[in-house]
Amino acid sequence: MLLPFYQNTFIEAGCDEAGRGCLAGPVFAAAVILPKKFKNRTLNDSKKLTQKQREELRIIIENEAIDFAVMSVDNIKIDEINILNASILAMHLSLEKLKHNFGMIIVDGNRFKAYKGIQHKTIVEGDAKYMSIAAASVLAKTYRDEFMLKAHEQYPLYGWLSNKGYGTLAHRKAIMAHGHTPLHRRSFVIKEMQPELF
Repeated sequence: MLLPFYQNTFIEAGCDEAGRGCLAGPVFAAAVILPKKFKNRTLNDSKKLTQKQREELRIIIENEAIDFAVMSVDNIKIDEINILNASILAMHLSLEKLKHNFGMIIVDGNRFKAYKGIQHKTIVEGDAKYMSIAAASVLAKTYRDEFMLKAHEQYPLYGWLSNKGYGTLAHRKAIMAHGHTPLHRRSFVIKEMQPELF
């Protein structure tokens, strides 16, 4: 089972993002504050879970968390400020939306920008080490997948039903055949595809 907290002095909010490496769609981030007695043996990095496990855990997290928030930054803003800054912005927006006070932020990965002077700790593979980060990972992933499934209904030629906007071979071939959509990250697509197509 994952560790409950990084420290025990302050109320702790865990943060993670989903969709950082996609060619299309927003990047989503979540912030989660879990109660001290929260326990779940299934909870882990969302990438290590099945879709069914993620969906079941989302319900548990939303019902049992002290507080949680999920926010996104769209592809236009990603192209404007780059994906790292967009990911951090989405985390800041999710922290901003929390109603419960907290005095510590733990973040998956190794990059973050200070939020309102609150102390923070970046943790590589934190979503496989701490429950609040793993919970944020699950929420960010399930909310983003939900967004991409709806986007697939509008743009069915790109396989988002299965690839969720990631740069699979089928997705890249669809871009070559049909061009990009308003949801594609132009900076990502141009980098991966032949520039003359755009």
